[in-house]
Amino acid sequence: MVNYKEIGINVINAEVEALKGLTKYINDDFEKAIDIILNCTGKIVVTGMGKSGHIGSKIAATMASTGTPAFFLHPGEASHGDLGMISNDDLIIAISNSGETSEILAILPIIKRRGIQIIGMSGNENSSLAKYSDVHLCFKVEKEACPLNLAPTSSTTATLALGDALAVTLLEARGFTANDFAMTHPGGSLGKRLLTRVCDIMHVGEEIPSVNVNTTMRDAILEMNSKGLGMVALINDDNTLYGVFTDGDLRRALGSGNTCELTQPIKSIVKTPCITVKPEILAAESVKVISKHKINGLLVTNEKNEVIGAFNTVDLIHKGII
Repeated sequence: MVNYKEIGINVINAEVEALKGLTKYINDDFEKAIDIILNCTGKIVVTGMGKSGHIGSKIAATMASTGTPAFFLHPGEASHGDLGMISNDDLIIAISNSGETSEILAILPIIKRRGIQIIGMSGNENSSLAKYSDVHLCFKVEKEACPLNLAPTSSTTATLALGDALAVTLLEARGFTANDFAMTHPGGSLGKRLLTRVCDIMHVGEEIPSVNVNTTMRDAILEMNSKGLGMVALINDDNTLYGVFTDGDLRRALGSGNTCELTQPIKSIVKTPCITVKPEILAAESVKVISKHKINGLLVTNEKNEVIGAFNTVDLIHKGII
C-alpha cells in the first residue's frame, strides 16, 4: 500500500535539502547582481519559460511590491514583438534551470546588442545562459523531489528562494519600510491599517451625536439612539467638549440603585474623564486606545478641544482595520 504521508514528508525533506545547498551560491556574484539592480535606472524585466516562467512571474511581483519596479515578460511573446516593452535602461533577469531554453536563448543576442545587462539564473554554471550573462546566479540542486528526477520541484523551490533573497536584500538596501509596503498594497488589510487615518473613518457634521451639557438625560438618550454610535458628546456653551455619555453609562446609572431622573441635566451624571483622539492619527492606533480603556467608541477633537468627529468599533470593522 502506498504511504501517502511518507511520500509527502520525503518531498518536503528533499526540498529542504535543496534550499540548504543553495546557500553556497550566495556569493560575490550575488552581491554583484544586487549592485547592478540598485544601479538600474529602468525596470527589472524577468523572463522564463514553463515552470521557470511561473516562478519568474512571482519573483517580478515580489520585487515590484517591495520597492524594485519589475514586470514579467514571456520569452515566446518577446520573440514576436514584446521585446519592444524593454527599454535600454532596463535590466533582464533570465531564468532557465538547464540554461539552454531555446526561447530564452533566442532573445538574448538582441538584448546584448542593445547593451542591456543580463542577470542569468540557472542550475548550470557552464550553460549558454551563464555565458550570455553579465552576472550568473546558480541554483543547482542535486536532485528533484520528483522520484523520476524529472518534474521541476526542488529546482523551482530553489529558484523561488533565490528570487526572494534578491528581493529582500534589495528591500533592505533601499530602506523600504512598512509604510512603503502599504503604498503598494492599498487594497490589502495591511495597507488599510497603515494608511487609514481616523479622519478617513469618523462621522462628521450632523452624524456626530452631541447635545449641550444642560440637556436633560432623556434628550441625550434620544440623541444617542438616533445616531447609533452608542455615545453622545456633551458640549459646553463655548462649543468645547465637556465629556461623553455612553450606553454603558446609561446601564450603570439605571443599575446603580440611585434615583435617576430623565429630566435631570446629563452633565450631573457624567463624572469620568473623556478619552479623545486627534483626526490625523492612524485608525489602527485608535484600536489600541479603545482596547486599553475598554470602550466601544471615540470622539475626535481638534486643537481647540472641539468635537469634529466620532466613530466606534463597527466603523473600524467596516473599514477593515480590525
